Amino acid sequence: MRIAELSARTGVPVPTIKYYLREGVLPAGELSSPNQAHYGERHVERLRMVRALVDIGRLPIATIKSVLEYLEQPNPNLHYALGIALHDTMTTRTEVEPPARQAVDELVERRGWLVSDDAPARDVLAEVISVLRQLGEGEILELLDEYAAGVERIAAADLEFVSRRSEPDAIVRSAVIGTLLGDALIAALRRLAQENVSARTFDQ
Repeated sequence: MRIAELSARTGVPVPTIKYYLREGVLPAGELSSPNQAHYGERHVERLRMVRALVDIGRLPIATIKSVLEYLEQPNPNLHYALGIALHDTMTTRTEVEPPARQAVDELVERRGWLVSDDAPARDVLAEVISVLRQLGEGEILELLDEYAAGVERIAAADLEFVSRRSEPDAIVRSAVIGTLLGDALIAALRRLAQENVSARTFDQ
């Protein structure tokens, strides 16, 4: 297919496709003439992945390029690729306080989690712990291990789902979409469950 058809198939404007080609996040098409290129299903799938990482993941093109370059290697380590893709999806707004970071480190050790020391989620969790303590709501942290046990089950379901894909591109795309939209999904389910429990507990 030509670039116009590729655009129609994916919903990505032609100028954007040309930008992705220049940046190297979309492989060049097969030249059919000096100024015409042919694109195939691989380009359709790659475009869908790039759009997911840009639109849903809000990832910069440089990060996406790093992920894709890594996936092009023989037998890429998908755990590492997912780490690159998801690294920038969590950020903190304030400097992390040492006591809160220590609480996170102790949780990770207690749960036996294999988590890198520089994982952004460590700092995000520490930031939340700091805010809870500042607001005088630190008692909720007594539930931290119970919450952790719940998200362990969710994480196992997440990874089982994405592992059904066979291609590395599809696995990374599914993991990013599933993680980011899954956060909203889980929050909505939690609100519904809370309303249900509240009605059964407090509504006379």
